[in-house]
Amino acid sequence: MDKASPPLDLAALDIFRTVAAEGSVTRAAERLQRVQSNVTTRVRQLEADLGTPLFLREGKRMALTPEGEVLRGYADRLLALAEEARQAVRPGQPTGRLRLGSMESTAASRLPAPLAQLHRQWPGVALELSTAPTRELLERLRAHALDAVLVAWPPGQSPDPALEASPVFAEELILVLPTGHPPVSGPQDVVPGTLAVFEPGCTYRGVAQDWFATRTPLMQTLELGSYHAILASVAGGGSVGIVPRSVLQLSPHAALLAQHPLTTLQTLLVWRHGYRSAALDALQQVLRD
Repeated sequence: MDKASPPLDLAALDIFRTVAAEGSVTRAAERLQRVQSNVTTRVRQLEADLGTPLFLREGKRMALTPEGEVLRGYADRLLALAEEARQAVRPGQPTGRLRLGSMESTAASRLPAPLAQLHRQWPGVALELSTAPTRELLERLRAHALDAVLVAWPPGQSPDPALEASPVFAEELILVLPTGHPPVSGPQDVVPGTLAVFEPGCTYRGVAQDWFATRTPLMQTLELGSYHAILASVAGGGSVGIVPRSVLQLSPHAALLAQHPLTTLQTLLVWRHGYRSAALDALQQVLRD
């Protein structure tokens, strides 16, 4: 009879996942507050238990092998379920890790006050915040890499039965144009032929492209990485952009740009169907407040 494989150790999986995220044993040890030799030993033991290398070692850099990439997906799900189980049996006290994903616009304009309130009321909640376009955030949520996300659900897309959602903010989307641009009544009135946007997967990008779909000639796209860059590009006269009014109000230069309201979209807090934790309940409460 073959010898049974040892059970997967959650602590070892957490170390493995941290090394994969950091790409370095040194940085992983600092993040985990462990000595480097311990991290190295636990990774090698995990590789021995599984009978396959998980990392390609290139000097001090650690890159995942194909088998390591597969394990990372399972590690994310197993560790998320373990944390969910711990929180489920606690008597309603918000503690532990809460991995929140957000669109950049929401993180910049909407989250500072409620997250400060969450920290004041429940300092035991270890919040991990990351930003990305809506499509990527939803993919990471489904893969158990995030516990909840704040996204704008794409218009016309059917709700996902595997997810639950609650509306938290209404965002007015504004078409911003160069200074002195004539009034706009439709896509044909827009003079610059370039639309400054985030990468594909951004719901606001999709809204803008749908609005310009009837324009002739079609708009070119300029992909930028921040709203600061989008507003600067528009101010320079070579492009237009779509920006939530809440973000526009943060810019000291907003009054210098021409503006045309486009539409209003709900920002939703989304989580996996059936997922519950006291930390998520606390987040929902401060967002409602």
